[in-house]
Amino acid sequence: MPKFMPEGKGTFLAFDFGIKRIGVAVGEAELKLAHPLTTLRDTSNADRFSAIANLIREWSPVGLVVGLPVNLDGTHHAMTARCQRFINQLHGRFGLPVHCAEERLSSVEAEARLQANGFPARDSKECLDAVAAQIILQDFFDHMTALDAYGKP
Repeated sequence: MPKFMPEGKGTFLAFDFGIKRIGVAVGEAELKLAHPLTTLRDTSNADRFSAIANLIREWSPVGLVVGLPVNLDGTHHAMTARCQRFINQLHGRFGLPVHCAEERLSSVEAEARLQANGFPARDSKECLDAVAAQIILQDFFDHMTALDAYGKP
């Protein structure tokens, strides 16, 4: 989890990375409130990063957050390495700070939230990944600690 945020202000974009889809959420650090934004379904890497570039131009984030997929015991698996590559590409292409965040069971929680709010399972697939990204970003905000000028919480 992040240890510091410059003044605790600014917009963040968060990503729930997947091979077929990437959920995207947006939030304001000062308010510590995240919202689902969209789901990217482009199949080519170039199209995905073009869509992300458009979102970055539109929202002018101060940082990015990516949910890092790991096993329930915290160990890495095949998707962890693919997601780390995505994180490196985000930082390399856009030069923004990229934070990794807890993402275990975010899709399960997103599905439960959608169903609890009356979205049938077949309809919830359209926004499931964006809601998972919202959960990742909200968790990031909930654990964020702004440091004072002396580097202390």
